[in-house]
Amino acid sequence: MSDAPNHPVPLGRAPLAFENPDFINSPDGRLIRMMAEYSEPLARFRHEQIQDTVVFFGSARFHGPDSQPLAGAAAEMARYYEEARTLAYRLTKWAMTLRVRRERFVVTSGGGPGIMEAANRGAWEAGGKTIGLNIKLPFEQYPNRYVTPALNFEFSFFFMRKYWFAYLAKALVVFPGGFGTLDEMFEILTLAQTEKLAKQITIILYGSSYWNAVLNMDVLIEKGAVSPQDRNLFRLADTPDEAFAILQSELIRHHLDPEGKFSTDADKDDEQFGPEIAHTR
Repeated sequence: MSDAPNHPVPLGRAPLAFENPDFINSPDGRLIRMMAEYSEPLARFRHEQIQDTVVFFGSARFHGPDSQPLAGAAAEMARYYEEARTLAYRLTKWAMTLRVRRERFVVTSGGGPGIMEAANRGAWEAGGKTIGLNIKLPFEQYPNRYVTPALNFEFSFFFMRKYWFAYLAKALVVFPGGFGTLDEMFEILTLAQTEKLAKQITIILYGSSYWNAVLNMDVLIEKGAVSPQDRNLFRLADTPDEAFAILQSELIRHHLDPEGKFSTDADKDDEQFGPEIAHTR
């Protein structure tokens, strides 16, 4: 028929769903993005033979005394940078002496500047692997140079980042910090208080004068908001020596056998078992 419409032009191949950025970045693709932030870090932790971690939290705003001239509160807080660096160094040196085939008690931070940089720097200076779990923000937070390149992560979802902080950690050291530090600290304290993590996690608040001022446990207990025994959820420390002694003692007690070699079957066969992710009660 002369007046018949023209045929449509031939179609090219449709994009595969996982190669379709319009779908992956849409609300409908959110579940895929969440799963990626679980599966991709898990694959890298397996490849790098990471069994578990010790997490350092603290302010991104506290810099070392060698970074720039400091005055006032900044000068006072600069010591925490050096003390986090020293503690991470000592912890990593000790962990590297353990007779295990996988990486134990790997120093982990949020991957950014300040106390995060100090922790990664100390572990790097000790010659160990060190993890940075960064977060994509409107104001870019770039990873610090001391994170092991293969263990440099960036997350879109805060809750997936928190998952990897919490579920690999055998201990947590919280240096002075602001909203982000408080949020992350209370997340772990709540998991410990409610016994949601089926493991013993040691929590150290570093800098007793700061934390006694910021976290008034007497008022919380007096008002009935927490129980008196909740004081036992954390320990206070004021020097790298004191914090390291607590970490070493508690990690040996709860997560190593008497010879400091194996604690679980996961230690004995690193080809069969991945990172030691805590079970949830």
